[in-house]
Parts: sequence; C-alpha cells; structure tokens
Amino acid sequence: MKRIILGSVCLSIAALASCGDSAPKDDAAPAAGIVSAEGDFATNLQTALIEAVSGSTVELPEGHFQLETGLSLDVNGITLIGAGSDKTILDFSGQTGAGEGLLVTSDDVTLAEFSIRDTKGDGIKSKGADRITYRDLIVEWSGDPDESNGAYGVYPVESRDVLIERVVVRGASDAGIYVGQSKNIIVRNSVAEYNVAGIEIENSMNADVYGNIAQHNTGGILVFDLPDLPQTGGHSTRIFNNQIIDNNTRNFAPAGNIVAGVPSGTGVIIMANRNVHVF
Repeated sequence: MKRIILGSVCLSIAALASCGDSAPKDDAAPAAGIVSAEGDFATNLQTALIEAVSGSTVELPEGHFQLETGLSLDVNGITLIGAGSDKTILDFSGQTGAGEGLLVTSDDVTLAEFSIRDTKGDGIKSKGADRITYRDLIVEWSGDPDESNGAYGVYPVESRDVLIERVVVRGASDAGIYVGQSKNIIVRNSVAEYNVAGIEIENSMNADVYGNIAQHNTGGILVFDLPDLPQTGGHSTRIFNNQIIDNNTRNFAPAGNIVAGVPSGTGVIIMANRNVHVF
C-alpha cells in the first residue's frame, strides 16, 4: 500500500523552472488516504483523487495496471506521482468510450513518474489548470502509427504557467506534446517521436521550447494560430537548442484534422503567429 502524503507544488512559472528532479514529499506528514494495488485499482485510485485534500501527494505503486475508464482530478494543489515512468504503467488498452486517460481541471497540480498507455482518446488532458507541471512521464500508443490512436499525448489547454519536462510521447495521431490557448509555457528536455506533430504550440503566448528531441514524426515542431478559438493572436515563442531530425513518418492523422495537411518530412512549421524565434 502507498500513502497519500502532504507535499508542495511550485506557485509560479519561475518556480516551476527551478523545481528539482522529483516532486517533493514529506514522509512525516499525516496520511490523508490510501491507494492500494489490491482489488479494483482503478476505483482505489479514482477514490483517492476525489478524497485528496489540497497540498497532498497521491503516490502510485509500482506495477502494470489495467484500467477501463478514464480518471479525473479536480482538487487544487495535488501531486500525483508514480514509482517511475518505467515502473508505474496505467494501461488503457481495454478502455471503454473515447475519453482521455486522465483529465485535470484544477490548479497547482504536478504529474510525475508514471506512464499512460493506449488510451482511446488523449493521454493526459488538463483544461483551465494553472501552474501545472508534467514531469518524467511516458505517454504512448503501442504498435505502428495509426489514425485510431488518441489525438494528443499531453494536452494542457486554456492554462497559465505550464511546465512540461522530461516527458516522452509516442504515437499520437495529432500532436505528441501540445499546448493550446495558454500563456507562460516551458517545454524542455522531452522526446516526441512517431507522432503526426511532435511538439505543437497553438494560439499561445510566451512559450520557450528547448532541449527537446523531435524525431520520426510527420512534422517536428509546429507553431500555429487558428481562427475561431477563445484565445487567438499567439505570439512570443522561442524554439532553441532542440534536435529536430528524421521527421519522415507518413501522416496518419484522421482526415479533416488540421495536421492532416502537414507534409511528411517537415522540420518546423510556423503559421499565422508573430514574434517567433527559432535558433
């Protein structure tokens, strides 16, 4: 059994950028609940996420766990941490419905050190979740690239102060690492491969994308601004010190998707944005 224990989260993009390599924990803090690997793990985990209180850390045990329904988190100030991205695997290959694996709609959340695999919809989506951190995660779809794979691997949208670091995404039928309609963004030291779009910044402001590897996608890194969305006028993105190589995978996006028009063999696309620097 693993405890839910009190922890802490970073409260600004400056603090996010300077966080340590793992989510903070305090083993002396009082237990707020239990996530058990015994019995119905999915129910145990969802219950823990519902009953968690702000400031607590939900620890996932080591193991390969089959889940049939998506998870949700709407409590502020939670850290959800596994035993390692290669040790705690949440497998959604038997998922019913087309939802995401995990949906976060609360602020000051850190997600760290676990894997999400074979979701029917997006891997991890956060919406309106300010000061969210994605760290040391793997989101992937098994087998060859396929249009039936979920659209997005990690998918923060309509948020402020977003940090994505040391995240690996493979096989998304739209974008592996996507940040949309958000402000103050860091995407760093991550790997996006075998997706249609490796990394995409869309309708967003003030993004730094650096130290990443975008390889074997259809297109490596995309900066877009699209009409008819709640936030338009994207600007001020820096793409630097990245490896953008061998992005020659066939385009396997479902017909009608915007990225279905990305030609195989594309390194970087910038469209309808301003103040974008690639170096």
